[in-house]
Amino acid sequence: MNTPALHPATRPQHLAILIATAAMLSLALAMGIGRFAFTPLFPLMLRDGVLRSDAGAWLAASNYLGYLIGALCASRVRLPPARLLTLSLICIVIVTAAIGITSSEWAWAVLRFLAGVFSAWALIATSAWGLGWMANLARPRLTGLIYAGVGLGIVAAGVFCLWAAEKMPARAMWIVLACLASLVALLPLIVSFYFPLPPVANSVATPVNAAQVSASASTSASGVAGLIICYGMFGFGYILPATYLPAQARQLLDDPQIFGWAWPVFGMAAAASTLIVAGVLGKCNRLHVWATSHVLMAVGVILPCIWLSMTSIVLAALFVGGNFMVITMLGMQEARARVAANPTAVLARMTASFAFGQLLGPVVVALMNTFAADHASALRYALQLATACLVASAIYLWRRAESAQRL
Repeated sequence: MNTPALHPATRPQHLAILIATAAMLSLALAMGIGRFAFTPLFPLMLRDGVLRSDAGAWLAASNYLGYLIGALCASRVRLPPARLLTLSLICIVIVTAAIGITSSEWAWAVLRFLAGVFSAWALIATSAWGLGWMANLARPRLTGLIYAGVGLGIVAAGVFCLWAAEKMPARAMWIVLACLASLVALLPLIVSFYFPLPPVANSVATPVNAAQVSASASTSASGVAGLIICYGMFGFGYILPATYLPAQARQLLDDPQIFGWAWPVFGMAAAASTLIVAGVLGKCNRLHVWATSHVLMAVGVILPCIWLSMTSIVLAALFVGGNFMVITMLGMQEARARVAANPTAVLARMTASFAFGQLLGPVVVALMNTFAADHASALRYALQLATACLVASAIYLWRRAESAQRL
């Protein structure tokens, strides 16, 4: 279905808001529930005795592997972005419900793997679809609304787990989350069906400030390899606190009504950050902002290593949560701008790099466990390595921005 092209002055603002809202809800479902609901539910599954602590690491690794495989094969799925989005959301609802229905750890590993595959497809498809429409409708600031969906999904899942922790077992919570996800999916499914593709892709240049152009010939593939590597380092740097912050908080306070807030705070920071950055990005260089976000995330990653308290956990959640979706938004925008002719393929490579980086997270912790005195020491060493990777990639991005400005 093709929508007739309109002159920029006649393009309705409500259409841009509708599509951005649908894309936001798509990411809220795909990432907040499909990918990250396991984080607040993991301690509750341990509490109920339905999951062993060592099995939790395998389930997380299975999801990360699925995310990597999904990113690698997304560009080979012969579906347009809107249809891939539809397929992904439906499948995420199904596998989320299936976790609550089954009781086998092997079945859970398979389901978490599939959830990773479909989440990667959803992120890539939603980014290609949503960013394409925002560029065509000349509404670049609404990209902040789209990527705020991940943080909102994390908040919703985290708050739901806090509310339901004493009211139902963890397995029932998976089923209820799937029911809620099916309701959230309605708007993205309907909107993507009626508005599958922009009228004429990239037919209208998006008005941006010159400072936002991060490199000369920004529509070429120049520098994409470096961006992909930096995005992978971001995946490695982010996944450790994203996985272990609630567990670290639980070591300090065993009350789920207190330690459980670490994850919603993470999500609230993620949602607010994309809206704020998108509003001021026209005055800034994207690579400068991206590099700064890596440095701020590095502060959040290293903080619990040098000061472990509930205050440091909350601050770490703010620093990491307040930057991980900003980096996602900037990385996707920058990559798409450089390879506008085939955005799905480059977005898939970016996502695959991120997935590989996050898959290394639990692997590195496991390797550190072989020579560290205890698990806490192994995690501390891994967090220090992640901090170094984030700082190194920030230096690279900053230098790329500076060299581009001198051209």
